[in-house]
Amino acid sequence: MKRLRWIDYISINLFWLGLNIRNNSVNAIFMPYLVDMFVQESVKNTALGAMRTAGLLVAMVAQPAFGLLSDRSTSRWGRRRPYLLVGVLFDLVFLAAIGLSWNYWSLFVATLLIQVSSNVSHGPLQGLIPDLVPEDQRGRASAVKAIFELLPLVLLGITVAVLVSGGRLSLAIAATGASLLIILVLTLLLVHEEPLREKPMTPFWPPMLRVLGMLAGIALGAAAGLVGGGLVGGLAGLVAWPLTANSRLAQAVGVGLGGITAMAVAVIGGVWAGVWTTLGQEVRRQAAFTWWVVNRLMYLAAAVAIQSFAPFFLMYAFHVPREVAAGMNGRLMTMVGGCTLLSALPGGWLGDRLGHKRLVAFSGVLAAVGGMVLLSTIWTPNLGLIYVVGAIIGLATGLFMTANWALGTELVPPAEAGRYLGISNLAGAGAGMIGTGIGGPVADFLNNYRPGLGYFAIFAGYAILFLLSTVTVLGIRRGKAQSHSGPVPGL
Repeated sequence: MKRLRWIDYISINLFWLGLNIRNNSVNAIFMPYLVDMFVQESVKNTALGAMRTAGLLVAMVAQPAFGLLSDRSTSRWGRRRPYLLVGVLFDLVFLAAIGLSWNYWSLFVATLLIQVSSNVSHGPLQGLIPDLVPEDQRGRASAVKAIFELLPLVLLGITVAVLVSGGRLSLAIAATGASLLIILVLTLLLVHEEPLREKPMTPFWPPMLRVLGMLAGIALGAAAGLVGGGLVGGLAGLVAWPLTANSRLAQAVGVGLGGITAMAVAVIGGVWAGVWTTLGQEVRRQAAFTWWVVNRLMYLAAAVAIQSFAPFFLMYAFHVPREVAAGMNGRLMTMVGGCTLLSALPGGWLGDRLGHKRLVAFSGVLAAVGGMVLLSTIWTPNLGLIYVVGAIIGLATGLFMTANWALGTELVPPAEAGRYLGISNLAGAGAGMIGTGIGGPVADFLNNYRPGLGYFAIFAGYAILFLLSTVTVLGIRRGKAQSHSGPVPGL
């Protein structure tokens, strides 16, 4: 494996820029805009949550499947680049389908199809750094990758979001596709892969069956969360009913508290069940790793859900149409992305000196402060204060992303790092469904009881998730996991 020049760090990671331009455009801009166009006001949060949940279910299966297929590829063009090409070609087709959708269900199908095509490229893309970068240069390569993952948040707020806010959705979709295509061509020209001479003998189905097992475990944990939330909500409603003498208010109290409980229990239960189905009895020896995954997903479930529902909240708070809200959300994305980059860069240095666990704990508290400040804007909207909230959560997220991942690399068994970190990525997709999948129906139910109450409840719930992410750090009690004896097949 040859030594890399500075230009190689850019070329190997360049497609991460295109991938995240596509993902953030679709998930944070196009989907909320079109869902608001196609569904009634009273159910739009539920509709968006259902679409996001279904898409993540598809991604959980498609991403590792195409990654494993690329591992086995003997194409003369290399293992990864043919999949990047095929994925982007289908992306362009399904981006057009999103733009041409005429109702909610046509949009639903188009977004599921683009989840498949996007993961045709996403799964194999993750193999480029291990394939092409010497071990002692992977830290620098990963830092460039992180920059390209975060940069689209800044860029989209001043490009794609501006086009959508001007009512030029078709042009915004075309610009997204053109950016993706240009970055693909540069990647194909600049990245050089050596083709495999022989197909690896590693079987395809055992790792995929573990993926399906993890999906089943996460579904079981999510179901436990819904049951637990239902019990808490029902009990809260029964207590509130005689106190308020108002059955609808008691029902609203029950739904709010039940929803918050369901999200927290689903994250914890989903992670533990998912990791257990993959590691089996070994999970008992790796409790610190499992709590690290819980910490990661507790934080990210809240952060992703806030971003998903931000356009609808802005429409409610400022009584503006979807086009104006798209522009406001774009500026908010730029603020969040800029602050995330600003804190992520020194985050590694701070973590080395203050300790990664302390920095992870601090980032959860800081994000929770931002979430609590956001609550003050529900019924007294203040756009400047909302941008301040974006800056606070952005700074916290930059610190969290750097410190949490560094902490995870210390906890996994060194000989099985790829397998364990792969588990965290798969569980991440599953837990990422929880914030929107549960939060959407809660928001709609309570907003229909009293306008704004739904947003107050879910944003309060996300602030609590941020705080709980800090509490879960207490479960990470080992400095480094030890690899167990005996061979274990990789994920």
